[in-house]
Amino acid sequence: MKSIAFIGTGNMGGAMAKACAKVLDPSEIIITNRTRAKAEEIAEEIHCTVVNTNVEAVKSATYIVLGVKPQMMEAVLKEIADTVKSERKKRELVILTIAAGKAISFYQSILGDIPIIRLMPNTPCLVSEGMTLLVRSPKATDEHVEKVKNFFSKSGLIQEIPESQMDAAGSVAGCGTGFVCMFIEALADGAVMAGIPRPDAYKYAAQALKGTAELVLQSGKHPDALKDEICSPGGSTIAGVKALEDGKFRATVMEAVLQSTKRNQELGK
Repeated sequence: MKSIAFIGTGNMGGAMAKACAKVLDPSEIIITNRTRAKAEEIAEEIHCTVVNTNVEAVKSATYIVLGVKPQMMEAVLKEIADTVKSERKKRELVILTIAAGKAISFYQSILGDIPIIRLMPNTPCLVSEGMTLLVRSPKATDEHVEKVKNFFSKSGLIQEIPESQMDAAGSVAGCGTGFVCMFIEALADGAVMAGIPRPDAYKYAAQALKGTAELVLQSGKHPDALKDEICSPGGSTIAGVKALEDGKFRATVMEAVLQSTKRNQELGK
């Protein structure tokens, strides 16, 4: 019996499989994907095993990661439900899911009252700088949670939260990476307009965000206090801050988080 199987190896499923391979021996990892070529591509990189079907994956491992899109989840659950229930009678089996919006009760309605752990990772897991949110069902024990945290310990930070916070927290930790990429692109475009070569512009912008994020985490200071330290009276930074305020930068970002949260809630229906 293998330690963990991944059903679905798209962007996030693949990222989590790669993070897991930094902790476990590759022989302990199984993957399967609707498009086998995609699974084989990842298997070649992390040297794990590819199986042909979702049912085969369930039969082969203790922890099963469901990495399919929310819109496809119900069909996959119904496909594996009988196998999950029969395997649970014989041995330990824990279901993990990285799909947005789907509550634990949704999985229980199809698979029964079994250990289920919801994970909301983000793409920086690929470079060990991710933020993964974790929610457990009542049947998921401390031992299960610690095992999962260990599996993905090389992916970055992992934090357990109440399920009531998952949609909103996922909008920041998950969707927020897309918003940050847009900000990096906008910073770089501004630099290009000011005469900076584009490769340098992307480097400067990305490093500015990376360094500032680390400063926020390590210093413990409020972001507003750090901003004030940079804004000299009559200086260039406060002039740029004024332009952002005129463009309703804060309100627009807040609305983006609210809209993403709303969409997460819709995906759960």
